[in-house]
Amino acid sequence: MPFGWFFIKKGTPNFNLSWSESVDESLCFGWIDSTKKTIDNERFKQYFSKRKPKSNWSKVNKHKVKMLIDQSLMKEAGYKSIEIAKENGSWTILDTVERLEIPEDLEQELRRQKGAMKYFESLNKSSKKGLLYWVASAKRDETRNKRISEIVENASLQMKPKQFRYNGIQQGLEIIATYRLAKLHILTDIIGCLNIYK
Repeated sequence: MPFGWFFIKKGTPNFNLSWSESVDESLCFGWIDSTKKTIDNERFKQYFSKRKPKSNWSKVNKHKVKMLIDQSLMKEAGYKSIEIAKENGSWTILDTVERLEIPEDLEQELRRQKGAMKYFESLNKSSKKGLLYWVASAKRDETRNKRISEIVENASLQMKPKQFRYNGIQQGLEIIATYRLAKLHILTDIIGCLNIYK
């Protein structure tokens, strides 16, 4: 699979290609951006590679492609990647995620477990979209079924799967709570010692 790293030095006066523009260029030729890595305080590199045939198309990239076509900037390789995506379904697979539509297999399993569907429906839009994308992005049936089972099992317990359960704020609050509890224990021990020597 062809790939390349795009190296960028921050603050370079003669360099004015934005991340969005670099993505536009890659889409024109049937490529896609991926990992961004920091090299040092002044430089970073962005990974680009040829789009895999079954790589799902996001709403943002589909919008970009439309603009590129309207501006007659799309190249033959770019058109080919779109054609392949439309043939294998990866062009539209995320449309249902954007509309927050629950796939039939997930819905059936959620309804089989008491309280699971009610909990899932109570989630905010962002959480639902994350879970639906997780299911839709599975490359194999075994992976998809495993993810559905994990979602349903946790939903029946009124929770999200572990990797979706905690965000940075929640983790920070837990750390603060643990710290405060530790201080309380220390203070309690000190008071206990003082009482002994009264």
